[in-house]
Amino acid sequence: MFIDRIKVFAQAGKGGRGCVSFRREKFVPKGGPDGGDGGRGGNVILRADRHVDNLTNLFYEPIIKAKNGGHGKGKKMTGRAGADKIVKVPAGTIVYAAEGGERSTFNAQRSTSNSEQSAIPVIDLTRDGEEFVLCRGGAGGKGNVHFKSSRNRAPRQYTEGQEGEEGYFLLELRTIADAGLVGYPNAGKSTLLRKISAARPKVAAYPFTTLHPIVGVIEFPGYQRATIADIPGLIEGAHRGLGLGHEFLRHITRCRVLVFVIDVAGSEGRNPVEDLQNLRREIDLYDPALSSRPWLIVANKMDLPDAKKNLKAVQERFPRIKILPTSAAIGEGMDALKKTLAAEFMGDKDIVAEGI
Repeated sequence: MFIDRIKVFAQAGKGGRGCVSFRREKFVPKGGPDGGDGGRGGNVILRADRHVDNLTNLFYEPIIKAKNGGHGKGKKMTGRAGADKIVKVPAGTIVYAAEGGERSTFNAQRSTSNSEQSAIPVIDLTRDGEEFVLCRGGAGGKGNVHFKSSRNRAPRQYTEGQEGEEGYFLLELRTIADAGLVGYPNAGKSTLLRKISAARPKVAAYPFTTLHPIVGVIEFPGYQRATIADIPGLIEGAHRGLGLGHEFLRHITRCRVLVFVIDVAGSEGRNPVEDLQNLRREIDLYDPALSSRPWLIVANKMDLPDAKKNLKAVQERFPRIKILPTSAAIGEGMDALKKTLAAEFMGDKDIVAEGI
């Protein structure tokens, strides 16, 4: 199960109660108050972890609670501090403040209110090991030792511990990758990713075999590397919620380069030029800022009939964009693709950005 968006309820621990106590020892008459303070409540902490790739763990634990602080004791002993609740999330998780209500996964219902869609992020956890205190625990109460005075030598006052912070939060994962493979279903993105990296996404002769983003690592000379994400196939109208790919459009917002993979042979009965125009339009309608990102075209399935004729039409329509003819099925053009990506990520850029 792949969960990339979920609403949770988080509650920090309550501070412990202060103690009312008096010193009772032999040969120490009127020892006075010695009630200790309560311990602080535990915090709810989010920690980015590179070994976690989605939010499935929160699907089984949508209510996150930290421990309460211990109560104060005699002899001025402070109560035990509540243990922090540390929740591991993938690097690339954005946290939004959400309204109260039923706690459910947005991966299942895929609906958000206008207020949540326009919400300002609380934090964006992008680095491995980065931590954020989501809810802070309450302070412990004061023991009666704090209330003694020359007029009140036997105080029986104390204070309760403070309540910990709590609230509803929306956690949204946006995959961190240097490049993203964008294309129609069955264009060959998963096969391409298998050829240029060690990732092993599912490959089959039917559309929508990729059901969630898969990230692979490409090794370059000089111990350099880059990450590339296989985004589930998009179709026309994806920005309005059609098809499967609209659920994962957010995952390409962090990519530095967009790699448009098209079936240049038209084996699915579509025109490759129209496919590319539709994909560019969907990206622009979803987020206009994505249209200005550097991008290139991978003309896949060059081993099939009509591929060369259609490739010439694509080159005429997009003369300024770098086009790489490939055949992922038989491994042709993989070295050229790796060299192009290496030039982009290692400084020698030859990829340009152009409008729709």
